Amino acid sequence: MSGRRARSLCVLALLSACRVVPRVPAPVVPESAVGDEFVVRGERFAIGTPVVLWFEPGGYDAYDTRSPREGSAVGLRYRPQRRAQDPALAERVAREGWTLDLLREEVDLFVVHYDACGTSAACFETLQEERGLSVHFLLDVDGTLYQTLDLAEEAWHARAANPRSIGVEVAHVGAFPPGEPSPADPWYVRDEEGTRLVIPERWARTIRTPGFAGRPARPEPVVGPIHGVDYLQYDFTEEQYASLAKLAAALSRIFPRIALDVPRAADGSVRTDALADEEEVAFHGIVGHYHLQDDKRDPGPAFDWERFLGDAHRLAAVP
Repeated sequence: MSGRRARSLCVLALLSACRVVPRVPAPVVPESAVGDEFVVRGERFAIGTPVVLWFEPGGYDAYDTRSPREGSAVGLRYRPQRRAQDPALAERVAREGWTLDLLREEVDLFVVHYDACGTSAACFETLQEERGLSVHFLLDVDGTLYQTLDLAEEAWHARAANPRSIGVEVAHVGAFPPGEPSPADPWYVRDEEGTRLVIPERWARTIRTPGFAGRPARPEPVVGPIHGVDYLQYDFTEEQYASLAKLAAALSRIFPRIALDVPRAADGSVRTDALADEEEVAFHGIVGHYHLQDDKRDPGPAFDWERFLGDAHRLAAVP
């Protein structure tokens, strides 16, 4: 195991952290007030799917140094501006600052997480309040993206990969060992149309789409291995797949070193284990959190990598 990989963290503990007494949730943002752009060095780039920015009504502001619940000062949960990993690049940054061209040399990973909290509002509160962490994007169950930091900043979401990566937390309660009760059980019910997502009332009003009725893209749960251990997980929503593909396609255009591919085994299948240190350094593209750390399982076995990558490639090919 790599020396920089910490001991395993308990997913159940993270879920427990999500079950805090919340502050009053932010009001729903009217659809007419939401644009489709994210921000890099203050410059906006359109991606064709709703994005709520950190300074807009209903946004989640990772620059805020206050406690989400108490309002008291707690400090930074990110690093202002990225650290250049290459010494020659660091010298150029010291002279010129982080221009977009220099950021394009540094940023070469897009890290996909699930948040283990189920909604973006719950995730943001947990990152800020309980864990002292941050991530560039939150992707809610209805497909709404929330950008919490300018992409020129270094979010704290992937340990050693933070300086070179952009991260997204996709709202989802998580993957758990099959055949036993799990915290995911109350979130899904069967009805005449298949499987329906049930959002706890206190978080339901934070979903931007009024009356959103989410369903996993596949009605039956998926069982599959991560790090050689089987987990059971319901799929993500159609709306999440659509927005995530648009986000990935846009990132690959703006940051050309982010290839629209994922670590693969010799037979061409998507790897379900962590990369060795030298493999991680050499890889440029899209990774799951579990590709970077052997104590993580997100985005889990139900995440449909081939569907996501296929959609992203088709979008990237459109002029």
